[in-house]
Amino acid sequence: MLFVVKLYPEITIKSRPVRRRLIRLLRRNLRKLLRELDENISVTGEWDVIDIQTESDDEVLVGRISERLRCTPGIAQFQLVKRYALQDLDAIAEVCRQSYAAQLAGCTFAVRCKRHGNHPFTSVDVERHVGAILLKQTEAAGVRLTNPEVTVQLEIRQDHVHVVEQQQSGIGGFPLGSQDPVLSLISGGFDSAVSSYLCIRRGLLTHYCFFNLGGRAHELAVKEVALYLWMKFGASHQVRFITVPFEPVVAEILNRVDNSQMGVILKRMMLRAASRLADQLGIQALVTGEAVAQVSSQTLPNLVIIDSVTDKLLLRPLIVAGKQDIIDLARSIGTEQFSSQIPEYCAVISDRPTTRARPERIAREEQQFNMQLIDQAVAEARVQLVSSVANDLAGPGRKIPVVSSLEPGVTLIDIRHPDERERAPLAVGDHQDLEFLQVPFYQLQTYLDARDRKASYLLYCDKGMMSRLHAAHLADQGFTEVGVYQPDLQRQ
Repeated sequence: MLFVVKLYPEITIKSRPVRRRLIRLLRRNLRKLLRELDENISVTGEWDVIDIQTESDDEVLVGRISERLRCTPGIAQFQLVKRYALQDLDAIAEVCRQSYAAQLAGCTFAVRCKRHGNHPFTSVDVERHVGAILLKQTEAAGVRLTNPEVTVQLEIRQDHVHVVEQQQSGIGGFPLGSQDPVLSLISGGFDSAVSSYLCIRRGLLTHYCFFNLGGRAHELAVKEVALYLWMKFGASHQVRFITVPFEPVVAEILNRVDNSQMGVILKRMMLRAASRLADQLGIQALVTGEAVAQVSSQTLPNLVIIDSVTDKLLLRPLIVAGKQDIIDLARSIGTEQFSSQIPEYCAVISDRPTTRARPERIAREEQQFNMQLIDQAVAEARVQLVSSVANDLAGPGRKIPVVSSLEPGVTLIDIRHPDERERAPLAVGDHQDLEFLQVPFYQLQTYLDARDRKASYLLYCDKGMMSRLHAAHLADQGFTEVGVYQPDLQRQ
């Protein structure tokens, strides 16, 4: 199978040295991501496109490769093609007939051809010749050049013909790691998840900073969002997840600060701590999910007061976005179900918050605040690789078992998103004593609340990371026999 990757247009308009650097980086990112699926996969290409070749025609593998390409920054679109040596126009028509005959039955169609190189014919010559033969030799209803039901796509590149069997859009942007790193303040809500995604798509190496205001359950939920974003869009690079214990800071605000000023001061305290942590990591920019006027602390006067505590560049990708637009984007990237279940802890700080904070009033309120609590929070912050957050939640002395075979009496739960299950169904074989359930991760806790906590459960997802995360959480909830199923371990 051959995949042809088309670059994001902004890459193609860069100067030659920059363009080559971006293509090399994208090629390297793809090798890392795809060789986890097929160690023999080939990733080549220097200028116009990147070719990805796998010797396997397994539909499940093809689906997984397609999913990786669809979510990799830097890709505008990609095609699954069949490659043939270029001969004459009749030969081109024949390979198109082989690929499209079934689709053309009873449908109108048009032929679209792109060429690269010098040939004794034009693209229009190819389209007319191939179209005439397909009309004669298939059961097509006719040719329709405008809005056809089927578009026969082919591309002639030098001495090869590519017949396009599938075409999908990528997420665009620049290759991850092509821009400097940023530290995203992530709460797990719609806004911070989407703003983090937008930074990843733009090529920014996005690390995560979480201020824990709501205990272990909140921590689990936010780590789940960060892990999901990393696995889906950024797994070509390792990034850090920082957990900052902020409960003492919140308690100090509640005890020392006037109710109307609490929201603004909390944000200022977060930026102070995040700036220090960014300094430790050599990061020059912070990212937040704030949008103008969405909540009281996000009016322009308040944002000016909040920003004044740091000299870091503050990026706000959603600054003029509407809430519904943000939710729609969260739905499209897959974080909506996570975020909809995370309470907005910051929103409960003030009953009657100010919308026009004044510097002198904020300074007066902060004089009452014990700033050593910020020093303490930064000193106690936990910095770890985002890929390790699932194991971290297992707690001291507890190890989540990982198995590669299924025993009688176990309940196996596929926790993947329904779209992922459809693309790559899990084969469990003939296990009559096995209970097999399909419960997506965002419904797992609610579903299992009514189940026996002493029964044996195994969780399954593609990489095992999300399964480890949820298995650790279920163990905390009193489930005594919960583990992770990884059938791939049998082949390692």
